Amino acid sequence: MLITDSADHIKQRLIAEIDELCPQLPQNGAWANASGVDPGLALAAELDHRAVVQNEPNLRSLADCVRLVCLPTPSDRTYFADHRRVGKALIQAFQAASRHVDDELCCGLEHFVFGWAALPSCTDMLSKTASAARNAAFLGSRMAAHRVAAAERTAWRKAKEQEERRRQEEAEEEAVEGEEQAASVVAKAVPERQLVVARLSNDAMKNIKLKDILGPLKSVINTPLPLAEVPPLDEVRSTLLFEFPYAREVIDFALADLVGRVTVRLRPLLLVGDVGGGKSRFARRLGEVLGLTVWRTDASRNDGAVFGGTDRRWYSAEPCHPFLAIAQGKTASPLILLDEIEKAGTRSDYGRLWDCLLGFLEPETNARYPDPALQTNLDLSQVSYIATANSLDPLPSPIRDRFRVVSFPKPTAGDLDTLLPAVIADLARERGLDASWVPPLDGAEHAAVTRNWRGGSVRRLRRIVEAMLRERDLHATRN
Repeated sequence: MLITDSADHIKQRLIAEIDELCPQLPQNGAWANASGVDPGLALAAELDHRAVVQNEPNLRSLADCVRLVCLPTPSDRTYFADHRRVGKALIQAFQAASRHVDDELCCGLEHFVFGWAALPSCTDMLSKTASAARNAAFLGSRMAAHRVAAAERTAWRKAKEQEERRRQEEAEEEAVEGEEQAASVVAKAVPERQLVVARLSNDAMKNIKLKDILGPLKSVINTPLPLAEVPPLDEVRSTLLFEFPYAREVIDFALADLVGRVTVRLRPLLLVGDVGGGKSRFARRLGEVLGLTVWRTDASRNDGAVFGGTDRRWYSAEPCHPFLAIAQGKTASPLILLDEIEKAGTRSDYGRLWDCLLGFLEPETNARYPDPALQTNLDLSQVSYIATANSLDPLPSPIRDRFRVVSFPKPTAGDLDTLLPAVIADLARERGLDASWVPPLDGAEHAAVTRNWRGGSVRRLRRIVEAMLRERDLHATRN
């Protein structure tokens, strides 16, 4: 580094260091009083000899330093071995020093070391009168010039990119802050037991692409929507037991989820049972008795792309089904009925319904579901899901893990007497009549139903009773 800085006391400093380790060394005095290469190389050879005899590594280092200072620029192979030895020593010293010196010093050492290594190949470019060390320093600086310029250009480009990124992030932060401020205004105005499901900025509401989508949805965007309050559970239980006397355990299992709650939200529930047991009707009636809007989805005719919403770029874009259910009922806590979920398609061309459902059933994701049509996060945390299935076998394990699975029983012949009043009342409602206008079955009618229904499908029982009432009407006395 002293050579690179063009210091003029290098030889005197070396002579003093050698004299301290080897006092009165003749070769040292000869080199001090003479100039040229030979006295220096003679001193270096003596130092190498003493380094071996005295086991003193510092003398070997000083010998390499003497060669470094006195060697001329290589123009032939006269001093090739000495040049090569100094080069090896420089590279070893540089590798050791680069581990603990700072970057600036490391760059200076690198310039000189590889400048010395390039001396034999660049003699035509070098001064004939300058020493090999001076020419090595010159070559090193020339070798690094292009790298330094390239590094400067890279650093300038990175700085410019960072500045642009910083400005972009600031702009995005300002936009997000504006949306958060708007959202906070809405949030402050949200009454108790209400929820804002969708929040959109004024710019998004004016977006031309959203015009057709937002038409029927404006009333539920940026608007606090009510949450269905839990009705008296004893009344709900009595109503359901009247209609489904054979499903007492399922009723208690479902309603246990609402004990102690103020608003209605059922954890995902999967009803599994044979065909005709009344699973779908039970799920619908459970939602209706609890005061929920029920949105039925036929899983066999649905796929993930439809249920989860379609992207805004498509002409047929629409939000996800849970948000459509919210918009239909003007409430933040509807009930989604997934009928025959085991029959959902297994092709993944447009996304499987099973895979799509995972984001809706998980509390961590349904509170901030990214709707593809509205391109905003929806709070669907208060939506309830009930699915029906005839068998669990086709369902993948991630779906089973997210549902509470309960077996839905079929009624037996012993349940006939408790089922008949509910069936007759339901058929009366379908006819637009009050149940009090339809008398119970008489003895002959009851016996006929008993002969033709021995338990099993409630759907078949309804058909039998309906035929019985129709026959009664045909033979009724007319005034």
